[in-house]
Amino acid sequence: MLSERKDIRNVAIIAHVDHGKTTLIDSMLKQAKVFRENQKVQERIMDSNDLERERGITILAKNTAITLPDLDTGELIKINIVDTPGHADFGGEVERIMNMVDGVLLLVDAVEGPKPQTRFVLKQAIAKNLPTIVVINKLDRRDADADQTLNATFDLFVELGASSELLEFPIIYADGLAGKAGWTANLEENLAPLFECILHKIPGPMADVEAPFQLLVTNLGYDEYSGVTATGRIHAGSIKAGQQVMRIKLDGTLERIQAKYLYAYQGLSKVAIDVADAGEIVTVGGLKDIQIGETLADVENPEVLPAIKVQQPTVQMTFGVNTSPMSGREGKWGTTRKLWERLSEELRTNIALRVTQTEQKDTFLVSGRGELHLGILIETMRREGYEFQVSRPEAIIVEDENGRKLEPFEEVHIDVDSDSVGIVVEMLGQRKGKMTNMTNNPDGTVHLIYSMPTRGLLGFRYKFLNATRGKGILNSFYVGDQPLEGAIDSKNTSSIVAREDGVSSTYGLKNAEPRGILFIGPGVEVYEGMIVGETPRAQDLSINIAKKKHLTNMRQSIRDLDERLNPPRQMSLDEMIEYLGPDELLEVTPESLRLRKRILNTHDRLRSEKTGEVEED
Repeated sequence: MLSERKDIRNVAIIAHVDHGKTTLIDSMLKQAKVFRENQKVQERIMDSNDLERERGITILAKNTAITLPDLDTGELIKINIVDTPGHADFGGEVERIMNMVDGVLLLVDAVEGPKPQTRFVLKQAIAKNLPTIVVINKLDRRDADADQTLNATFDLFVELGASSELLEFPIIYADGLAGKAGWTANLEENLAPLFECILHKIPGPMADVEAPFQLLVTNLGYDEYSGVTATGRIHAGSIKAGQQVMRIKLDGTLERIQAKYLYAYQGLSKVAIDVADAGEIVTVGGLKDIQIGETLADVENPEVLPAIKVQQPTVQMTFGVNTSPMSGREGKWGTTRKLWERLSEELRTNIALRVTQTEQKDTFLVSGRGELHLGILIETMRREGYEFQVSRPEAIIVEDENGRKLEPFEEVHIDVDSDSVGIVVEMLGQRKGKMTNMTNNPDGTVHLIYSMPTRGLLGFRYKFLNATRGKGILNSFYVGDQPLEGAIDSKNTSSIVAREDGVSSTYGLKNAEPRGILFIGPGVEVYEGMIVGETPRAQDLSINIAKKKHLTNMRQSIRDLDERLNPPRQMSLDEMIEYLGPDELLEVTPESLRLRKRILNTHDRLRSEKTGEVEED
């Protein structure tokens, strides 16, 4: 028989990127006395992944828990909290977490108001009919406008079709960094109003402890003691450490396994427990080959839970064995088998990812939510010691039942200074973008909304930041597939390509420098077909940058030492991925990132292209 558990609250914190989720959780943990008084705690506690801390974004959803007394009854209530990513490329994490909670905290920046990803995460919560607490955050900012933010948030609820019950959402005002909250914009000195709101406005889980056991696997992990672990909410019944359960696989087949270890969350730690009942979020350890979306069920009455549904990928690129002349020098693993094993392993936890084999045995097609989604995977594998090469990202084209080609479209939100509007509008128009709205922001910037193919956004962000002198803000989210637009010329520059193997010299680079912007300096080992710079010309330039000048005397030698080169452009992994053309690859190793042509030999490449140009120097 279903009954509400009064001793538990399961809540997810959702928001647009940089609206303060992780910072607020920091304050919640501190005020719930999860840490000792003299314990030193780093900022953004939940962002434990190195890449998360470096980039300042949440990539993986994570669990924590606090225990608070109910001020009315004095009973201790456990609050399971799930921190979710705010970037659209990691929306798959948000989608699956909604299966684990009974309510959400929607954080909205009091200056920026609802943003594109606010729409996406709120849409997921409304689809699950989850009670929502709206937290107007960052009231400490000078330009904060709580009333306008609240009105815009209410309008978003209405636009997304929220029920009358969900429209009656409670409102909390907060400064997450300072750990302050209030029922009005006059904040108290702690988060007590927020805690009270969670306890009284988020319902406890409805659970039937007597029913046959059911748990939906929502997350996977690993530790040295218990091996592979599966995290999820117990939907029915109860489970004991060491008991036999039935694993219902994604294909419907059954396997009897033992749940060797059982853990619950307490603060940032997993704590071993003997038994857990329906409504609780637990981690089961000692499992092998378990997958997200599978059901753990009662042995005698194995009933499957609804599968986790996520949006399909929109962007794809190839991952292949490194074929450059420098392959095998810098990586631990670079074989076809190792690459396939690693990508297959990623599928177990990264449910928005797809991997398929191609006709080429050493190349795999990897599909994800966006350039950042795939870029994070590339950087993670690189740090693990893998060596491989990737192609430029491409939008995934599909066909409908009538054979009509469709491509993914996105709603793009841009904030730029007024003097940059013209160039941005021109750039977006060239990429098949259609403006749907333009408004003036209170801070003097202009807000643009566009509808455009995902294809047009590939390789755009770096050019956008250059055009806006780093001040522009761009956010986008997938809105569905639409008929294929015409051709998009997304790359209006060409590459400077090394013509011979060798080591780059000052003399060779000096000859190349007037032709464009260089990516390397002197003393760098290069190979034929390696991209060493960018030129504004319509065709690639093939140049011998390893060429050395014949010195006739000591005076000439000394004069050459005084030659100065402009500093080379240093590009990040994301910028290199954006730079790639259709006939180019990125060589990825633990130590280096090298841009290259698919066909390395100069004459073979020119013969293939029929439009190439060799520069004599």
